[in-house]
Amino acid sequence: MPQYVIVYLGGDHPSSPEEGKQHFSRYMDWLSSLGDSAVSPANPLKDTSTVNPDGTVTTGGTTTMSGYTIIEADSMAAALSIAKACPFLEIGGSLEVSELAKMPSQN
Repeated sequence: MPQYVIVYLGGDHPSSPEEGKQHFSRYMDWLSSLGDSAVSPANPLKDTSTVNPDGTVTTGGTTTMSGYTIIEADSMAAALSIAKACPFLEIGGSLEVSELAKMPSQN
């Protein structure tokens, strides 16, 4: 079955700890609802650094990517349907959905 990566971009920070807990609870419920189709759920990113073409390293990233989830779905349409139900959209975030390409074996 094809695998898709859902990339989390942007999103507003909670205005209070309670709002944060409520959002996190909705997000965890959504992940649970994916069952076995969630191959690698909830992969947040932190402490990003960027390696530039000249080899220098700068602190921070060049995108608003904050994490990703890998799912299995029958088609891009099915993957998009799953993404549309994600509570991350409720906090002003966007989701990018891409099919993961299978690389040939290096043996």
